[in-house]
Amino acid sequence: MDILVINAGSSSLKFQLIDMKTEAVRISGGCGRIGIDGLLEVKLPDGQKFKYTLPMKDHTEAFLAVKKALTEGETKVIDSLDEVHAVGHRIVQGGPKLLKSVIITDEVLAEIERNADFAPLHNPASIQGIRACQEVMADTLQTVVFDTAFHSTMPPEAYMFPLPYEYFEKYQLRRFGFHGTSHKFVSLRCAEVMGKAPQALKLITCHLGNGSSIAAVKYGESVDTTMGLTPLDGFLMGTRCGSVDPSAVLYLMEKEGWSLDETSDVLNKKSGALGISGVSSDDRDVKAAADDPAHPMQQRAALAREIQRYQVRKFIGAYAAAMDGVDAIIFTGGIGENTTDLRADICENLTYLGVTFNAEANVRCIGGVEGEISGAGSKVRVFVLPTNEELLIARETRDLVQIGKSNA
Repeated sequence: MDILVINAGSSSLKFQLIDMKTEAVRISGGCGRIGIDGLLEVKLPDGQKFKYTLPMKDHTEAFLAVKKALTEGETKVIDSLDEVHAVGHRIVQGGPKLLKSVIITDEVLAEIERNADFAPLHNPASIQGIRACQEVMADTLQTVVFDTAFHSTMPPEAYMFPLPYEYFEKYQLRRFGFHGTSHKFVSLRCAEVMGKAPQALKLITCHLGNGSSIAAVKYGESVDTTMGLTPLDGFLMGTRCGSVDPSAVLYLMEKEGWSLDETSDVLNKKSGALGISGVSSDDRDVKAAADDPAHPMQQRAALAREIQRYQVRKFIGAYAAAMDGVDAIIFTGGIGENTTDLRADICENLTYLGVTFNAEANVRCIGGVEGEISGAGSKVRVFVLPTNEELLIARETRDLVQIGKSNA
């Protein structure tokens, strides 16, 4: 069974074709600069990479370019799209009603559109990607997997904002959480590595990248997470501020004369590591500046990284308290999987949890290498587990296909 995974952005469309017999990626890539001049990049399993400049006025033309990459020329891996059994789409925001992965129907699409206010930069683009696929693959079963679905198990005390209750009733204002596909994938993988059932474990999953979130996963279910109504909440990220006293925002709006759009731009695109360091939103650039005594922004870059580590440690402590204990802590995401000094700093400051640290193992776990970085006798085990959101989407799509067949 071959499943095509699609992740559409406002001007991009990423894809992977996965053979579910082996869970191997047959081809991957993405379209960029949709609506401008169009760029298609393709990668084959043997490491070959291809790049094409193609006109792509919209997502339909982008998907036609993907079709061509799959079925023609030097990147061809299948003869026809008829060989694709199903398409799985990633959607950021499922809202209060779409609480699990589902087969796409007109009603599902209408609900995704209704949730666009909660994710204005993501849901409309995803809908474009779905409609583009439907145009080209009208007879192929298509599913949606939601970033928010894994967190739908949070109890009210975790997802409610302490605002007047009428706004929850009127607008469904609440904490939704994001990165759910990643948190779910690594929590299941951790249980597998530990040789235990997910229902027997209390886990803290740290997805650290340009966008970052931490989740408390108790007995296989998310019970709390750092992102809220939108991905802005939580802790310092590449350009997002994370949690800030709302009065500080109101103060700056008044003093600087910001509009709502300008305020959103500062909080989402000019804050975080970029705003503190003045160097970059990329952790590698910030680390290089922090490690260079001659860099003019050395102190600010070092401060940005200290804030990041402090806030991660703080949320780990909070979630250990929320679950009344923790069995394992997981690092994943671009930063979590590759930044050894960050993991060392965090682990070496979790002694109150009984964490011991294996520095040699920590150095080995980089560039996609999974492993345990806690030391012998550690009361809480610590793992580096590379995430694979596309594979999780493919697995959930496969399961929906099989359910559909059994109900036919």
